[in-house]
Amino acid sequence: MAKVLIAGGGIAGTITAIALHETGHEPVIHEAYGRNAEGVGAFLTLAVNGLDALGPLGLKGLVKGLGFDTPRIRMRLGDGRELADLALGGKLEDGTVSQTVLRSDLYIGLRDEAVRRGIEIRYGKRLADARETASDVLATFEDGSTAEGDLLIGADGLRSRVRTIIDPRAPSPRYVPLLNTGGVAEGLRLDDEPGVMHMTFGKRLFFTHIVHPDGGVWWFANVPRKHEPSPADLAVPTTWREDLIRQLAVDRTPAVEIVRATREIYRPWATYDFPSVPAWRTDRMVILGDAAHATSPAAGQGAAMAIEDAVTLARCLRDVPSIPKALAVYEGLRRERVEAVVERGKRNGDSKAAGPIGRVIRDFFLTRAFKNLPEEDPNAFMWRHRIDWEAPVA
Repeated sequence: MAKVLIAGGGIAGTITAIALHETGHEPVIHEAYGRNAEGVGAFLTLAVNGLDALGPLGLKGLVKGLGFDTPRIRMRLGDGRELADLALGGKLEDGTVSQTVLRSDLYIGLRDEAVRRGIEIRYGKRLADARETASDVLATFEDGSTAEGDLLIGADGLRSRVRTIIDPRAPSPRYVPLLNTGGVAEGLRLDDEPGVMHMTFGKRLFFTHIVHPDGGVWWFANVPRKHEPSPADLAVPTTWREDLIRQLAVDRTPAVEIVRATREIYRPWATYDFPSVPAWRTDRMVILGDAAHATSPAAGQGAAMAIEDAVTLARCLRDVPSIPKALAVYEGLRRERVEAVVERGKRNGDSKAAGPIGRVIRDFFLTRAFKNLPEEDPNAFMWRHRIDWEAPVA
């Protein structure tokens, strides 16, 4: 049994802890924020490959209980022309389809389940540094405290400290020229079928909305921004709502009334990805999830990739006799797949950031592309992936 220090108590870190606990290890989560930092903001749609990977951990039912079925997606242009009506990521053998859930609900549900299983979570522990010996790793936190373990896992996201400890020359995230925002509209009744995701390639913005079974309307918008914003740029301007409405008003969609019916619009955040992170590991430190391979939301796979990482790493530490070898096997099993997903997300997202001339060209090619859809969905490799929890890692 190994004592495993996990930096980061978000979705990736908590699922990693649960997976390691299931294989007999002793994980301890070190979360930079306080106990009440329960996450605010957006929702996510969890693809079926991620849900399937949760099954052996006894978490699939928990996640389904927090969200709602999202089996289909409808795409259209801003002028109202429909492009496609497609299944969203297929379904599992038991009929499970993609699930849409508030990120904060998912975080709280997983955290409470980890505590119920006896996993220790230490709050206010922001990692400052770490060093390893032949037999262990010593982590130092900004409050001056330390912790020793057999392994340190960086599940600490886009700005990962563990990534830079492993490789001080690690690349910075790549800015994708889009801002994100969204919200939940209440008191608005649309005729749309609940659970169907409506995506619009608008004249100025990409806008998506989905009706919750209770009648609320969940939505997000991608706002093109050529230059990477500073933190000050992301402070909510007093005209933010009006700016969105002005840019959405040129399209034939319910977007304007949805935004007007939203009491709190999410503070905008920038989009980033990692084409490739050269160094994932040392002998006793490793990164996973966004710390290793952040992908554009256009892939629809960010949370699912973190789940697959967690389950794969736990299998490797269960079956491979030494920690350094287990980490090498883990990277070998994951790197090619996640980098392909990052690339697919970049392709899917490029059309959202097109300029005025680019949008004309985009709309022309989108119309042609959806009229001549290939027999094989180019995104299928992402959601068809399955991990056999019971099979030993070779």
